[in-house]
Amino acid sequence: MTDRYLRFTGTAPGRFLTRRLGLPQPVTLHRRSAEHPSLDGSLLHLTAGTSALDLAPVLARTGPAGGDDGHPAAVVLDATGVREVEALAEVHAALHPVVGSVAAGGRVVVLGAPLDAADHHQAAVQQGLEGFTRSLGKEIGRGRTVTLLRLTDAEAAESTLRFLLSTRSAYVTGQVVEVGGGPVTAPEDGARPLAGRTALVTGAARGIGEAVAEVLARDGARVVCLDVPAAAAEVGRVAERLGGSALTLDITAADAGARIADALPDGLDVLVHNAGITRDRRLANMAADRWSPVLDVNLASVLRTTDALLARKVLRTGGRIVATASIAGIAGNAGQTNYATSKAGVIGLVRSLAPRALAEHGVTVNAVAPGFIETRMTATIPFAIREAGRRMNSLGQGGLPVDVAETTGWLAHPGSGAVNGQVVRVCGQSLLGA
Repeated sequence: MTDRYLRFTGTAPGRFLTRRLGLPQPVTLHRRSAEHPSLDGSLLHLTAGTSALDLAPVLARTGPAGGDDGHPAAVVLDATGVREVEALAEVHAALHPVVGSVAAGGRVVVLGAPLDAADHHQAAVQQGLEGFTRSLGKEIGRGRTVTLLRLTDAEAAESTLRFLLSTRSAYVTGQVVEVGGGPVTAPEDGARPLAGRTALVTGAARGIGEAVAEVLARDGARVVCLDVPAAAAEVGRVAERLGGSALTLDITAADAGARIADALPDGLDVLVHNAGITRDRRLANMAADRWSPVLDVNLASVLRTTDALLARKVLRTGGRIVATASIAGIAGNAGQTNYATSKAGVIGLVRSLAPRALAEHGVTVNAVAPGFIETRMTATIPFAIREAGRRMNSLGQGGLPVDVAETTGWLAHPGSGAVNGQVVRVCGQSLLGA
C-alpha cells in the first residue's frame, strides 16, 4: 500500500511544511536491489578504549568500499575494550565529530563486549552502550541506522557485519545483537550462500512468508513453500516462480511434523516458522474460539513441528531454525492478548532451545520480531491506527516484507553459526518496547 505521507515528505514543500510543524520526516530507505546490492560510500573505522580485535580484514570484506567524500556510508566504532566509566568519554569523542556527517541511509555499528559477570564495572559500562545505541538510533534521522553488536571474535561475526553494513538491514535499527564464538562455515559462493541447501518456509503463500521464500531462493536455496490446503493455488504459484516445491497441510495437525519429515527424505537445512494468524479482541470480549486458534497456530504448532523435526534428525548439522515473533510479544498490544501471548511464547522457545539445539544437533535457533510491516493485513487497519503504526518508530515509516526476509536470510546464512538465541526486531526501532 502506498505511503502517501512518505512520498509527500520527499518533496520540497513537504520537507518545508513538516519541518515547520515538527512532524516526522521519514526518508525513502535504500533497500537492496540488483543494481545497488551494497552501500555506496566509504567506511570509517574508529576505536574507543584498547581493543584486542583485529577488525581490518573482516571490515575490508564486509563494509562499503567507495570513495571518501567526507560523508561515510558506514561508521564502525570498536568499543569492546571500554571497561571503565571514564573510557565512555572516548565513545563520545569518537562519534561526536562524525555522526552528523554520515550519509543519508548510512549505518553506525557500535561494537561492544559481552557483559563480564566477574567485573561489575565492565558490565555496567558495556550495558551503558546499549542505552547509548538506542538513544542515538532515535535521534540520528535521515534513514540512518544504529546497532550494537556484542562480539568476541571478529571472524565469527563476519556474516553479521556483512548484513548490518549493507542495504539489507534498512529497517533494523536500535537493536542489540550478540555473536558468540561458535563455528561458522564460509559459503563457496558469496553471492549465493545457500546454494545446495534446502529451506522450508511456513505460511509462504503471501506476505512476509512469500518474501522470505523469495530471498532464500535468491540466495541459492531450494525452497519448500508450505501453506494450508485452502491456499494451494497461491502457494503453488509462489513455489513454481521460485523453482521450488509446494507442500500443503494444516500446520496445527498432530501429524504435521511427521508429514513434513516424510516430504523431506534428504533432510532440511533451514526451517522458517512464519505461519501465523490474528483474532483480535479485548480480553473481556474475546471468546475461547478466538483465543485457542491463535495459540495453536502461532505457538503450539511451532513447538510440535520443531520437536518432531529435531527428533527425527530432519535438520542437518549446521541447520538453522528461524521463528517469527513480534514486537507485540515484547511490548504487548491492546486487543491482542492472544497474539502477544503466542509471540512471547516463541521468544521463550528460542531462548530455551537455542543452547540445547546447538549442542545436541548443531542447529541454531533465532527469531525475527517484526513491527509494523506493510502487508495486505495492515492495509485493512483503520487509517488513524495505521498511520500511528507507521510513524511511531525511529525511521518514521512502515517496513516491508522484504525487510523481515533479509533479516531471516542473514540468520539462515551458513556463516551465522555463532548467532544463536537472538531475537532481532525488524521494526525501525518502534517506540513500543525496548
